[in-house]
Amino acid sequence: MGQRMYVCIDLKSFYASVECVERGLDPMAANLAVADPKRGKGTICLAITPSMKALGIPNRCRIYQIPPHVEYIMAPPRMKLYLSYAADIYALYLKYVATEDIHVYSIDEAFLDVTSYLSLYRLTARELAMRIMGDIQKSTGIPAAAGIGTNLYLAKVALDILAKHAEGSIGCLDETSFREMLWDHRPLTDFWRVGAGTQERLAHLGILTMRDIAHADPGVLYRMFGVDAELLIDHAWGRESARMEDIKAYQPKSSVLSRSQVLLRDYTFDEGKLIIKEMADGLCLDLAGKGLAAQAFTLRIGYSYETGLGPSVGTVSLEAPANSYQAVVPSLLGLYGRIAKQGQPIRKATISCGRLVGEGYQQYSLFTDSAKEKKEKDLQKAILEVKQRYGKNAIVRGMDLLGAGTAMERNRQIGGHRSGE
Repeated sequence: MGQRMYVCIDLKSFYASVECVERGLDPMAANLAVADPKRGKGTICLAITPSMKALGIPNRCRIYQIPPHVEYIMAPPRMKLYLSYAADIYALYLKYVATEDIHVYSIDEAFLDVTSYLSLYRLTARELAMRIMGDIQKSTGIPAAAGIGTNLYLAKVALDILAKHAEGSIGCLDETSFREMLWDHRPLTDFWRVGAGTQERLAHLGILTMRDIAHADPGVLYRMFGVDAELLIDHAWGRESARMEDIKAYQPKSSVLSRSQVLLRDYTFDEGKLIIKEMADGLCLDLAGKGLAAQAFTLRIGYSYETGLGPSVGTVSLEAPANSYQAVVPSLLGLYGRIAKQGQPIRKATISCGRLVGEGYQQYSLFTDSAKEKKEKDLQKAILEVKQRYGKNAIVRGMDLLGAGTAMERNRQIGGHRSGE
């Protein structure tokens, strides 16, 4: 097969654009920020419009970072509305490309393998991208940008670095043009998968550009980054071996479920216990709903920024995999008591569970009370059915009604943000 062509489409300032469209405003001209004012001026804006970015305001800024002289609309997040728009736009992709040739990278970004469609439509990759972007604009009012590349990596880089300054908001790259145009581009963090930490470590070696990486001693890079050096070197040359079919066929070796939340105020050690119980309850229901049980649970506690303390992390293993509130919560509370720093203000909590097995493969000891186990599983099933039919807050535990509880508010959210209902 000949050269492949990929298109990576990004919906510009998606959340902010949706809010502008809903208000009859031009997403490219209006000043609007999506943020929850109830969380105070320190809350992070989920998105700001391009016109605000043009004023030098960073995209993921906090409310207090927006200069006071800038007039703008603050729109509270409406995650359910954004998901509805994203679903409509995915339906538009399906007008042009089959589902097996689409990879949704995030709510506002998707990769399309258009290789097999160019001859069908008798269009170039740029022409097809323009047609899809125009359809999105006409159907939803949301502006888009696109990157076109001969592999997935180049499509993403063309979007991230070139499209914002290119005519028609479309950037194009192949391996040759990548080296001609971007080998000396700085900073390295503009490139996909190069974070600030990687850039800093490379800088200590005098490596500042993709050209430098391409010509560096591979042995040095492998000693520094391990197997990840292979990907870094390939990307420095504009190469990417993964294809759309590889993404579709990928199966993770292990699975993990987690729950995490950033608290809106400082919590005391005792209040933190309530948060752990609420989160563990939700995680147990998640496991039961998926027909899974877990044997290992990891707890991560973060403290107020002012303390300068790093997070406390610990893991506890159960005797046998479980998804029972009665089995999981005591172990997590015991772990919390061992690792959390008493007297320090808590601002973040994360619980993740691993070593997952299907409920049918659970092991029971001679001391297992099978009747009690069955009673709790029946109760979980009933709770899940009620929540599914009437909403997550249709049935809650008494502890969720306490002042420090957050479960009911989080049940109204999607992805940690207001659903808009």
